[in-house]
Amino acid sequence: MQTQILGLLTPLMALLFAITFAVFWKVGRMKRHVLGFATGYLLFAVGYLVTHFLPADALYTFHTTQLFYTASTILFVIASCERVDQRVHIPTLVGIYVVSAVAMAIAISITNDLGARLILVNIGYGAMFLVCLTTLLNSERREVADWAIIILTAFQAVDFFVRPTMTVLFEQSIPAEEYRSSIYYSLIGLVLGFKSMAGAMILMGATAVEWTKSLRESSEKDPLTGLHNRASFEDKMRSLIPRANDEGRQLSLVVADIDHFKQVNDIWGHQAGDRAISSFGELIHEMVRGCDIAGRVGGEEFCIAVWNCPNEPAGRLADRIRHAFSRIEHDGVNDDVRLTASFGVATLREGENYDRLFARADAALYQAKSSGRNQVGNAELGRRGEDDAETVSDLSPQLTELKSAASS
Repeated sequence: MQTQILGLLTPLMALLFAITFAVFWKVGRMKRHVLGFATGYLLFAVGYLVTHFLPADALYTFHTTQLFYTASTILFVIASCERVDQRVHIPTLVGIYVVSAVAMAIAISITNDLGARLILVNIGYGAMFLVCLTTLLNSERREVADWAIIILTAFQAVDFFVRPTMTVLFEQSIPAEEYRSSIYYSLIGLVLGFKSMAGAMILMGATAVEWTKSLRESSEKDPLTGLHNRASFEDKMRSLIPRANDEGRQLSLVVADIDHFKQVNDIWGHQAGDRAISSFGELIHEMVRGCDIAGRVGGEEFCIAVWNCPNEPAGRLADRIRHAFSRIEHDGVNDDVRLTASFGVATLREGENYDRLFARADAALYQAKSSGRNQVGNAELGRRGEDDAETVSDLSPQLTELKSAASS
């Protein structure tokens, strides 16, 4: 009776871990690899319970157990690789299972001794974790949690290759009817319990770090556009400017504002306005580089810090965004209407702080708006985009006419 109770500790722990990962995934709105960990521990627990309660000498017990263990292993491998944006070759894992199953079928037809079956099936698991290890090593992520998972995976592979073979060689023979009284069965209970606990602690720690990072990033992001919010953008700028000065890099600031935005809200409603802001934010995200920083700093106002970029290329970037935005069709806005945006550009001067840099870029934006909108004002060079001034001049009365029609 005591042995039966102790034998339930490992699957009960696995079930607890499965529930914990499921809560992480649901409450934290985390990526699907966390759900993969939860499902993997659930399948592992079911497989262990099958071994514990069904007849040890029944052939269906062995195959049912291995089916659950194999599915659990494959899920752990896939989830661990997805966590670091690596895709494991699933046909390879399936192929390993098929080869292992065929080899076990041959062993079953030759002898009633479980030793050969156990070695073959564990070598299959070891091969799967070896595939996982090589895939993880291809990732460029090397944080503490990533190294811990790599070490855990390497330990899993070595354990599956070495432990079963050494144990079976020591025990020499394991008849099916004596499996639960064998040294192998006693040892595997301890080893699986330890690996389940250690693996869960490492994976939970990694998941908690991801959750914390996600919460921190979400607090820094504007929910409508996914860009940095004002506080986050200004904070990054105040650390980016000293870095630019120390490294001798040029830093340009682009300020953008959607033209006639109040009329957009008045005519088509705030939902249409929100969709326009979202589209503009998405466009900016697509057109800036990874080293640049973009943020929404007001209702319809955006900023882009263009790293290591002189003034003229920054102005050309603003002009490309301006042209692209003027061609977008917006949901909820009349099909014949195209929204536009105005821009201001300024480049960091020696001894200048963020407030002064922003004030000059904002003044250039005001110059562009007062000169007809849909232009790029430049604190250093003047304006770009005058070729589209006629289009913009026609837009304001068009919006006014639409607003009058909507109110009547």
